Order: sequence, then C-alpha cells, then structure tokens
Amino acid sequence: MDRRRNLAAFVVTALVLALPAATAVWRTEQVALHAWVNRWHAPWSDALLSKATHLADGLVPTVIAAGSLFVGTWRTFLLLGLSTGLSAIVVQVLKRQVFADHDRPVMFAQDMPGLHLVDGVTMNHHFSFPSGHATCAFAMCLAFAVMGRRAALAPAWAVVAALLAFSRVYLSQHFTEDVLAGALTGTLTGTLVWAALYRSSWSRSAWLDRRPWPVGRR
Repeated sequence: MDRRRNLAAFVVTALVLALPAATAVWRTEQVALHAWVNRWHAPWSDALLSKATHLADGLVPTVIAAGSLFVGTWRTFLLLGLSTGLSAIVVQVLKRQVFADHDRPVMFAQDMPGLHLVDGVTMNHHFSFPSGHATCAFAMCLAFAVMGRRAALAPAWAVVAALLAFSRVYLSQHFTEDVLAGALTGTLTGTLVWAALYRSSWSRSAWLDRRPWPVGRR
C-alpha cells in the first residue's frame, strides 16, 4: 500500500489552508501584514502556542523516529527520519547561505508600535527565511499522515502542521512568508522521500518492512 490517498488528502488540505495566507502575502506589505496578525492575541493563546511551537523544533520527530526503530519498520523510520532530517538541511542552507540577510519581525519593532510579545519567549533576530519550525512541522505531519491507516485522518495532520507553523507568526518569530516557504520545503521534501520509499523501483525491497529492533527481541 503506497498511501497515495493519504498524501493527496494532506497536500490538498495544506494548499487550501495556505491559500488565504499566500493571498495576504501577495496583497499586503510584509510588516503591515505582521502587525495586523499581531493584533489578535489572548492569554490562552499566548500560553498554548508558546508551548505548542516546541513540538516542531526538531527534537520531537527525532525522538519519535528513534522510537520507531523499536516499534515500527525500516520504512516508517526512514520516512520520518529522512523527511525531517533532509528538510532541516535544506532549510538551514537556504536560511544561512541564500537568504542570510532576512531578519525576524522583532528587528522591525520600530515600525510596529505596540507589538505584542509573549512573556518568557526568547526572541530570535536573524535568519528568518524560511522557517525551520514550519518546515519540520509539515515534513513531520506529512509523514504521520502517510503512515496512518486511514486517509480520512490525513487532513487533520495538515491542520496540526498549519497550527504549529502559525505559532511562529503568532510569537513574532517569523513573518507569514517565512512559514509558507517552510511549509512548502517540508511538504516537497516529505513527498520526495515518500516517492522514494513507496513508489521507486527499490521500494518493494523486503527489508523495508522489517522491524529494525522489535521490542522483546533477544
């Protein structure tokens, strides 16, 4: 089973969710759009999103991928590990080599009077584009959607990825275009890894469906 329906459901949902944000980026100046989004905040969302954002910082998929060595197959381990690992490499090259001069929203605070910052959140200042957290969120959630048995749940994973990506804008760690670029990077990388593991000539290799280290192995 190559889970094409799962992948399609995830990607279509992600595109639907990204369309309003992409339209806003196209029609609105970067700082003005961020200032508008920043107007909408509340104590409960401050608390929720400042915690939720850590789910996409790279540690979570690393731990889950390591755990899949014991309870999953080589295919599931490689899908999650390669999707998040390769996308992280791509985004760091883009962030630090190609778009190194892109600063974070806090560097434009003088243009956004009354900018709301969440207490306790350490603000980053440089290397804004693309968002590494958004990249990780979409690569990770795409992998979860593909690994799931029910395609009907794949859209929910796209919503989770979008919320994690949005947390970066909410916390003023990134501009909207940063997270859109990150979402695209994570989705494209995850799709390429899926194609290699589920659609390529060697995807039928028996070892991919073996457990690397099953629980209870002696």
